[in-house]
Amino acid sequence: MIIGVPKEVKINENRVALVVAGVRALTSAGHDVFIEKDAGLKSGISNEAYKQAGARIVNAKQIFKSAEMIMKVKEPTPEEAELFQEGQILYTFLHLVAAGDLTKKLMSKKVKAIAYETIQLEDKSLPVLTPMSEIAGRMSTQIGAYLLQKEPKEGGKGLLLGGVPGVKNGKVTIIGGGVAGTNAAKIAVGLGANVIVLDVSPRRLAYLDDIFGNRITTLMSNITNIEESVAQSDLLIGSVLITGGAAPKLVSKKMVENMEDGSVVIDISIDQGGCIETIHPTSHDKPTFKVNGVIHYGVTNIPGAVPHTATYALTNASFPYAFKIAKLGLKEAMQQDKALLKGLNVCDGYVTCERVAEDLNLPYKAYKP
Repeated sequence: MIIGVPKEVKINENRVALVVAGVRALTSAGHDVFIEKDAGLKSGISNEAYKQAGARIVNAKQIFKSAEMIMKVKEPTPEEAELFQEGQILYTFLHLVAAGDLTKKLMSKKVKAIAYETIQLEDKSLPVLTPMSEIAGRMSTQIGAYLLQKEPKEGGKGLLLGGVPGVKNGKVTIIGGGVAGTNAAKIAVGLGANVIVLDVSPRRLAYLDDIFGNRITTLMSNITNIEESVAQSDLLIGSVLITGGAAPKLVSKKMVENMEDGSVVIDISIDQGGCIETIHPTSHDKPTFKVNGVIHYGVTNIPGAVPHTATYALTNASFPYAFKIAKLGLKEAMQQDKALLKGLNVCDGYVTCERVAEDLNLPYKAYKP
């Protein structure tokens, strides 16, 4: 199989979809690997390192023209989407519920599109999404702590989250106690903040109580608890995930209006539309905006800011599925691996992920390999 890896073109997306070890494994197995020039530089991987591993360094057009499987990190831009050929395999983060036009383009091009974020094991875990959720969760608290300072251009309260002796610490509310929320809590607790985590699952709250003990407060996620917690928050982190589907709007505009000026809102679920009504997508170039004096951070590719860590964490999880597709072909790979089958979002002109089809009001057709 010919595998192509284009350079990411999303603003400040510094990750790359394949590392040197992956190139060596694929080429040793008899596959051809095309890497766009400079695709790995910002992750610390040189063109020469890829060449020594057996890859060919080419331009983006050659990749889209020749590759049977295209591996990316983030969803294609409109310009990239035009370059796809019928029947090509696309393997990347897609988040299609927030990208209706892209979904329709992939359907019209009859691309076989596999989304990292919906590959799901029998225990409901998301093996490829998990490492990025870990990074985004940890970074959300780190970023929030910085934005609360007066130093940034649109600085916050001038608050140190952990406080100091004789001065109160900051309050962090995390909505969603999954992988991202748990990792956000780890950093917040480490900084010495007063932390509240809300979730709809009593079982998950019990787990969080076991691992954090009295260092956090766990609350059932309902409108009353959300409303009260948001109002007293210095830093609010949204980390709600519906696999394949749009994030529910749990924090209303009115709730945000009740926050103090200089407070910070970060929505990790912005890729799926966000769980906070006042949020909209932003980029690393212009990461923040204010609503009623509250700083909002809606960057859709948070891990792109730490590309060395994020690239290797991502490819550790994503590569085994890519290798299986290259070895067996997509149909046989999905027959053998039901988790990979759940990753298929678009195929042969149809949406094959039921939740995506439902949220975008598009025709759904189950794929049976």
